[in-house]
Amino acid sequence: MSVLHKHTVFFLLCCALCALSFSSCVTQDVEDDTRRGNFEALWRTLDEHYCFFGYKREAYGLDWNAVRESYSRRISEAMTDRQLFEVLAEMTYELRDGHVNLYAPHDVARYGAWFDDFPANYSDSLERATLGKSQDYEVAASLKYRILEDNIGYVRCASFEYLFGDGNLHEVMRRLGGCNALIVDVRSNGGGLLTAAEKLASLFVNEETVGGYISHKTGAGHNDLSAPEPIRIEPFVGFRWQKPVAVLTNRRTFSAANSFVMYLKGLPRVTIVGDRTGGGAGMPFSSELPCGWSLRFSACPMYDREMQCTEMGIDPDLKVDITDEDYQRGVDTILEAARSALKTAAP
Repeated sequence: MSVLHKHTVFFLLCCALCALSFSSCVTQDVEDDTRRGNFEALWRTLDEHYCFFGYKREAYGLDWNAVRESYSRRISEAMTDRQLFEVLAEMTYELRDGHVNLYAPHDVARYGAWFDDFPANYSDSLERATLGKSQDYEVAASLKYRILEDNIGYVRCASFEYLFGDGNLHEVMRRLGGCNALIVDVRSNGGGLLTAAEKLASLFVNEETVGGYISHKTGAGHNDLSAPEPIRIEPFVGFRWQKPVAVLTNRRTFSAANSFVMYLKGLPRVTIVGDRTGGGAGMPFSSELPCGWSLRFSACPMYDREMQCTEMGIDPDLKVDITDEDYQRGVDTILEAARSALKTAAP
């Protein structure tokens, strides 16, 4: 069992035990299913369990108590469900966190400024031009891969929603092993399983490597966090990559994909190319409001090897944007910059 999977299991067990203890505690405050009660429940749940308050205060001056005072004035028992949802959603946006979502039957609140306000730096058309027709590339699990005409391997990883089998990764490495260099494209990868990101990263290390650190909430205070524990990446048992590799990123590289970039950045022979990632460095947790709406938020912060929080994203080693002119010409500027850098780095 991977270290990160152990952390996940431990976290879920703790949450289950907490839920059992809460259900047997007659003094536990439970808000009424009123407009005011749902507002207070959302604010208090985040206040006690969200993990990035200290970081967000330092980054842009977030004052969660002031947020409560401001939005509290907008709550009325005469509000419709949609009006209440709008106020609660806007309050969650103050956290500037793509992992904070409010789910209601009619909508999902999602903070998107982490990618909406920046260039896309990716398109389906450009990806199709790189991969070619269906018979031009191979598929192993959720990975699409082929050898480009300059003998550079290309792997498209669009999601970490599913785990990769050892056999899948072994075959990808065996097929691309003769290439001079490798490109791993995780642009617009919205994340998924951290264990899948860890597994893919294992192809690029030859010994146990600390990929970052993780903490857990230990109390209701904003700074009640456990001591950071290392996330250890174990080397893949089979063919591993030993040559230069470029990882392509954009602002939609988020959550587990953000962690994958964190695991690889700074390793020998690795170059991150493209735009800053979207962040999403906290392991998410779910709760429920009295009205039945679901709340998802970041509960376990993660840090890179230098103990820097990557919640707001990771800068590339080589910053590149796709220009409007190149979109029109069908040229993937980021991919071409990576190919040029790899040709220089390759032996």
